[in-house]
This record gives sequence, C-alpha cells and structure tokens, in this order.
Amino acid sequence: MSDAAEDVIAVIRAGARGYVTKTISGPDLLDAVRRVADGDVVFSPRLAGFVLDAFSAGPGAAPAPAEEATDPGLDLLSAREREVMQLMARGYTYREIGSRLFISVKTVESHASNVLRKLQLSNRNELTRWAATNRLL
Repeated sequence: MSDAAEDVIAVIRAGARGYVTKTISGPDLLDAVRRVADGDVVFSPRLAGFVLDAFSAGPGAAPAPAEEATDPGLDLLSAREREVMQLMARGYTYREIGSRLFISVKTVESHASNVLRKLQLSNRNELTRWAATNRLL
C-alpha cells in the first residue's frame, strides 16, 4: 500500500484498524493480521506518528488536554516501562521494541503487561489513546 499520508488517512477514515506498507515481511504481516483480529490497532511504525497527529486535531478528536495534564498512573511506571509504553503507543511491535531497547521480546511482553496493569488499561488501543491524551507520544 501507499505510504502517502492522504492515502493512509483515507483508509482509516473508511474504517481500517491497521495499515502496513508493502515492505512488511511475511511473518510481520501475519502478526499484524492476528493483532488486528485480537482488537489491536496496527500501523507501520513510520506511519503511526502522522496518523496520530492527523486524528488528534481532526473532527471528532478528543479535546486537547490541559498543558499540565498527566495521569497519576504515570508515576507508577519504571523508566523502562515508560520507554516500552511510548514505543507501544507509537505502534512498534514487541520485536521492534526489543531491538530498539536491547532487551528480549519476553522482557518487552513483561513490561507491556505491567504497563497495562498499572495504568488499568485493557489493550494497546486504549494505551495509545491514553498516551495521546497525556501528551506522551
């Protein structure tokens, strides 16, 4: 698929819950399909930033939070959990997060589980909304 911003936004506005480019590997594509089927939203990391930007200011977007708005749950997270949380919210896969932070996928999964539990969120989609609301992306 195209990685042009207007193409990505049009597909999402039409109801897509994910978007990957044709450079994705077979195993990563399979993982993306499974994650969307499980209720997650999946974007190629390169696209996630401008997708969030486009929808945070568009019609129907949540109002901008106050400048100092942060959830007290953020104080419950360790520094590493914060790093994992931000990368998860930006759409990176566990494998990509592990590579960026030089930790194993299993460790990423553990941190991700802790983040969701501490912030009382049930999935990655809620985490992305929470991070955007709290200006953490």
